[in-house]
Amino acid sequence: MDQPPRSERALDFVPSLPPPEHASRRHNIGDWIARGAERHPTKRAWADDRDDFNYREADARVGRLTTWLLGQGIIRGDRIALWLGNRVATLEALFACARVGAIALPINARLTPAEVAFQLDDSETRLVFVEPDGQAAAAQAMALAERVTPECVVFGDEFEATLAATASAADCADVLPEEPVILMYTSGTTGKPKGALLPHRKALYNGLNAVRYFDIRADDQVLVVAPLFHSLGLQILALPALFAGASVRIQEGFEAERVWRTIESEGISYFGGVPTMHQRLLDALDAGRPFRDPPSCLRFAFTAGAAASKDLIRSFHEHGLQLKQGYGQTETSTLTCLEPKHSLEKAGSVGRPVLHADVRLIDPETIEEPVETWRDAAVGEVGEVVVRGPITMLGYWRRPEATAQTIRDGWLRTGDLATRDDDFDITLVGRVREMFISGGENVYPAEIEACLEEHPQVVEAAVVAIADSEWGEVGRAHVVIERGSTIEADTLDEWMDSRLARYKRPREIIFEDSLPRTASGKIQKHRLAHP
Repeated sequence: MDQPPRSERALDFVPSLPPPEHASRRHNIGDWIARGAERHPTKRAWADDRDDFNYREADARVGRLTTWLLGQGIIRGDRIALWLGNRVATLEALFACARVGAIALPINARLTPAEVAFQLDDSETRLVFVEPDGQAAAAQAMALAERVTPECVVFGDEFEATLAATASAADCADVLPEEPVILMYTSGTTGKPKGALLPHRKALYNGLNAVRYFDIRADDQVLVVAPLFHSLGLQILALPALFAGASVRIQEGFEAERVWRTIESEGISYFGGVPTMHQRLLDALDAGRPFRDPPSCLRFAFTAGAAASKDLIRSFHEHGLQLKQGYGQTETSTLTCLEPKHSLEKAGSVGRPVLHADVRLIDPETIEEPVETWRDAAVGEVGEVVVRGPITMLGYWRRPEATAQTIRDGWLRTGDLATRDDDFDITLVGRVREMFISGGENVYPAEIEACLEEHPQVVEAAVVAIADSEWGEVGRAHVVIERGSTIEADTLDEWMDSRLARYKRPREIIFEDSLPRTASGKIQKHRLAHP
């Protein structure tokens, strides 16, 4: 495969955009693959365990899927659910949706059919792409959906044959930067997930930030093991790599030794994951499986999803590998990145704000007041992280109240608490909201509590996060049941089994006579977290 000069950077190929009031295909992220096909047609675009396509082939495949979508009557703004695994079909479908002007909805493969049915109903999805082995789960989700009956398309050999006989569409829809392209659901703080609506310009500016801070190059080989239905796998790793014209290697599932072997055999130069993954990779090195030091082709690894420990960062450094720390959200993508020269002296910090983001730390005592009266937290003081700029979402899908609570005069409240030093390197210290992160997955106690309280014998429930050596944090449920009830924990486990993904379900259930409360009646969760 031909390779561009080592000095080539994606920033050299950013198109000259027309004024933002004019729609253009150059605003459309679906055009990225076509540009890659023009610049380096025979270089790998993306590959998985079964398929391997160069940019010319990838562009043609996206074009054929675009033609098929148009033939199905899909139009600008339609929602298309991608209930697919970690494979090239997911990226092909996403870029084809973008070219049509439709909105791609990545579905978390770990969700139950009931949880998927809610997202299909809420988004009013028109079409669902599923895996061949996912048809039974899809049928259950369709049966549970109350408002929609989307067409279900199995992305298997038969559909591949249909696409092979389809002409490739050359057109890419003209869009405005503010038009939405991705809808990603995050667990709800009030019991129901919310869809973050993400525009084309967010993907562009996140790509620009990634190129600048990670020095992504057109000859990089980027390994994506993190799920493509998550921001880390899709928005932090895969999309910026493709924006830069790099090559993306996708793997389904995570196994430390396999990752190390793939890095060595395929010359992977950039890998990203959550701290749990990196800890297992480190454990494998320490055990000499399959070798004791990272392959020299790996320039660095990136960690996000939760703060990495200082010991983890230092241990990788001792193995000769730089572990870069960053921080972001579905609603914002990457917000901060720790500069390489500070990776050891400031280990534990998530770094300073990226270029295309204005970040402030606001005194929690003023955060509920009008924006003009906000007070910035001083060095060393705790403040809530807020951000504005082109990397932020449009808002929550059909949730005007939630959007108004989160976005205040252009400033997006992250709900994360942090301190800063004199250089504005940020260290996360907690959360305003009750979300916790288990193995890289965001978990909101309110969603679990709502599920438990739907059980006829449960009076109320409170879920808190507790430390876990493997997953970082897991949930523990404190449950009050009806007087005289004989319900047991196993019964509640079975109740949650068909309603919540496994990673959301509490590892422990404690039955309480009552829950501790303040004078105003609010549950004191800090007393449950430290009984």
